[in-house]
Amino acid sequence: MTEPELEPATPAATVVLLRDAPDGLETLMLRRNSRLAFAGGAWVFPGGRIDPEDFPGGVAVDHDDALLTAARNAAVREAMEEADLAVDVDGLVWFSHWTPAAGAPIRFATWFFMSRAPEGRVTVDDGEIHEHIWIRPAEAIRRREVGEIELIPPTWMTLFNLTEFPSVDAALGRARSEAPAFYLSRIGRTDEGVVVMWAGDVAYENGDLEAPGPRNRLVMLPDGWRVERTS
Repeated sequence: MTEPELEPATPAATVVLLRDAPDGLETLMLRRNSRLAFAGGAWVFPGGRIDPEDFPGGVAVDHDDALLTAARNAAVREAMEEADLAVDVDGLVWFSHWTPAAGAPIRFATWFFMSRAPEGRVTVDDGEIHEHIWIRPAEAIRRREVGEIELIPPTWMTLFNLTEFPSVDAALGRARSEAPAFYLSRIGRTDEGVVVMWAGDVAYENGDLEAPGPRNRLVMLPDGWRVERTS
């Protein structure tokens, strides 16, 4: 399955802030203004596009090390702008990178970082961000399943992966011990719904969703989303 030539996706960064609570691990989520062109109304982690000022020296360059540094700086800046939280850049753990599929009207290539949440009260601007909540990952997924909140696939998958961790230390320990996961998404469709695939899925190259073989996909059906992943 060959994708058409595309303009490069806009670099962006997000930070998954975690804290330990009596009922288990919680993460901070923000609800975007429903009028925004990208993910309007969705619940997300703090984040946004990388600005030139985020690069060393304040000049955007297309270099891997400089981009990673800029992504870290952007994640810290966005946490302050969107949630009024001062995140320590040295505490960020890069754990994934997401690039949307061809055909997405707005495309952000996003570095995902994880960090223990700093002390402080969350304050949102009531402009770009309208609400916030600290929530267990499994509860966020449940709320999407019953139609209470809206999530986009990278956010849903991140929450899904977090459900296995009982504490912040466990989540950060795993993230530090593994190389970041790269998700270059491709989209397939069936009569039942949409399938998002990533490298390693049998249908990733040829689009044959019914072919026998390994799975690495998110199946998004009207009655619920599910991960199909071959170990």
